[in-house]
Amino acid sequence: SPSRGLGDVYKRQVVNCMSGSNVPSFVWVVLGIAIFGVSSAGAIFTHVDVIPPLLRASWRLQLTALLLAPLAFWQWYFTETSIKRKVFEFKNLNILVGSGFFLALHFGFWVTSLDHTSLTHSLLFVTAHPLVILVGMFFFVRKPSRMELIGGVAAFAGAGISLLDAGDVQGGHSVTFFGDQLAFFGAVFVVGYIVCGRILREWMPLFVYAFPVTLIGGLLLIPASWMLESDFSVFGAFGYYSHSTLWWFVLLAFIAGVLGHTGLNYCLKYVSPLLISITVTLEPVIGSIIGWMFFSTGVPGLWTWVGGPILMLGIASIIYGEHLTKQTVFDREGAQGEYV
Repeated sequence: SPSRGLGDVYKRQVVNCMSGSNVPSFVWVVLGIAIFGVSSAGAIFTHVDVIPPLLRASWRLQLTALLLAPLAFWQWYFTETSIKRKVFEFKNLNILVGSGFFLALHFGFWVTSLDHTSLTHSLLFVTAHPLVILVGMFFFVRKPSRMELIGGVAAFAGAGISLLDAGDVQGGHSVTFFGDQLAFFGAVFVVGYIVCGRILREWMPLFVYAFPVTLIGGLLLIPASWMLESDFSVFGAFGYYSHSTLWWFVLLAFIAGVLGHTGLNYCLKYVSPLLISITVTLEPVIGSIIGWMFFSTGVPGLWTWVGGPILMLGIASIIYGEHLTKQTVFDREGAQGEYV
């Protein structure tokens, strides 16, 4: 079953993380750069808001795909023939396209939210995908543990408190319920991207997976922008080549895309997925600081200062509670000799 398959992936990750007692020091440097890179995306996106949001998201993904292309072709050259054949199986191609589709939806909703709410609120709600996973798990998989349940209640409470700042102006953007909703939809759709990635990344090389998915996501956003954004014809599907914001999009692609997301995937070889997940919850804090220092995105309102930390702690509790539950299953099945 799919859930058993994901459990096996997790168990292998645990074994890999436990096999070495010392993490090389450079890995912490890579992790720090990756978190900074991922967190910088929202602030840079707000800086280039002269471009319509869906087209902005497309340009970012297109340029990231261009940077990933040589790495993907290099990795493909050294990939085993059996893996290459597996990539082109109909089922796996469908999952690959599905991953790109969910990535396009995630970026489309999230980048649009940056035009309708504050940077801090957008980051808070788009990083709430563990809450989405918790709700889905409750209805379709199992009952949440006590820690997961407490984390979920805290996350909902923190989100509700933060919404009391609606109407507050931060760096030229007003906090709105609509904008926060868009960001949360971004979190919903990233769950689909995560699920597809977990299925394929168990056997598919990193760049061989990341390049087509990123390219598909970028290309799918082009017709979406054409249909929904009146300024599309002004800039064009590939207008970044001649636009004054080109270097900002190159920075987005390189810092947030390559150094950020690729760096996090690289660190998974050496550190626990739990550590990566908990660290990523700091994105609203780091991203807000970057925005305030370099792009004048403003200071969050009072209720965001109160509710934001509660929301983040709730998300962290959900992540840690899920980790404890999986570890318990791992210990039980491991003792019975059932895992491979």
